[in-house]
Amino acid sequence: MHMDSFILDLSVLLVGAAILSYFAVLLKQPIIIAYILCGIIAGPWGFGWIKNVDFIDGISHLGITLLLFLAGLSLNPKELVRLFQKTAIVTFINCLFSFVIAFAFAYLFRFSLIDSLCIGLALMFSSTILVVKLLPTTTLHQGKMGSSCIGVLILQDLIAIAVLAFIRSLGAEEGSVLSFSILSVKLIFFIAGLFLFQLVVLKKVMARVDRLQEVLFVFGLAWCFGIASISHSMGLFYETGAFFAGVVLAEHKVSLFISESLKPLRDFFLVLFFFTLGAKLDLFIMKDIFVPALILATVFVVFKPLVLKKAFILSGENDEFSREASIRLGQLSEFSLLVALLAVELSHISTSAAQLIQLTTIFTFIASSYIVVLKLPTPIGVSTQLRKD
Repeated sequence: MHMDSFILDLSVLLVGAAILSYFAVLLKQPIIIAYILCGIIAGPWGFGWIKNVDFIDGISHLGITLLLFLAGLSLNPKELVRLFQKTAIVTFINCLFSFVIAFAFAYLFRFSLIDSLCIGLALMFSSTILVVKLLPTTTLHQGKMGSSCIGVLILQDLIAIAVLAFIRSLGAEEGSVLSFSILSVKLIFFIAGLFLFQLVVLKKVMARVDRLQEVLFVFGLAWCFGIASISHSMGLFYETGAFFAGVVLAEHKVSLFISESLKPLRDFFLVLFFFTLGAKLDLFIMKDIFVPALILATVFVVFKPLVLKKAFILSGENDEFSREASIRLGQLSEFSLLVALLAVELSHISTSAAQLIQLTTIFTFIASSYIVVLKLPTPIGVSTQLRKD
């Protein structure tokens, strides 16, 4: 692809996103909706102003990698274990409920057993991207709401990574069980190696550069994407490596500075991510599963927060806290999209099953964005009272 073509596409994308964001602010609409709408209008199924959507999509996934790295940066390893103990019951109740609903719905709509299984596995999780994006920064790093939501999300992300490994192992020459077991062993050695490297090398390196802000910025990026690349080469996915790279770095005193300095870069890539969600929506092809996806998304948006609220109360939280946390976690996940793409790429599920996963997820993204910005404190709140960074 020519650089001129890419710069032109990026210019159209950013100008379009800026204009629609302005109108979103005027009309008191969630900004995320503006990014998705920009993708629908400017993408290949709209006016076709942007041709290289796949390339932009590839770049946008840097935002997901950075997001998981920053999520890991906010979690000291000791704090991570404590959070998992506290939020495990909420996570597993949510995953079980979501799997049963999605599997039963798909099977009822005459999808095959393997399609229904993959749909159920794909739609078990809440969105790390959306929840973190809509949490005020002070709440994310310092508040109980931020730590509880992150605890649920990270445990879900680990389960999602296991699901991705399971999907990849289906149909493997050495057998699914053996392939999955090998990936699990690789993950254990990978994490152990990271913590060992942190004790032997990383501490000394950090001690020498912790006063140089520019070096810390570059070092943070290098550590994130370097470890993510090693993880990918082991078959463990970029996202896995980025998250644990953040966790290993979290106990160092400069972790908060690195997190804050990388936040604008993450937000830029996330604009690209939400744009590509819209750009890939071909509603003419998806028309056959539009109604089932809308029904399933409605079921999730209505009932998932209710189940999460009960789970939080069961874990010992009060009613008000449980209500807010359940609303923030009431959508589906970007991992749903990754599971769908991987399963189609490996020919494990039908195209219509993948489309159902993608469209249902996007519907819940849109609905959840509206609910959160209209009801809860968020950096992109539609009212001054709710706008909190």
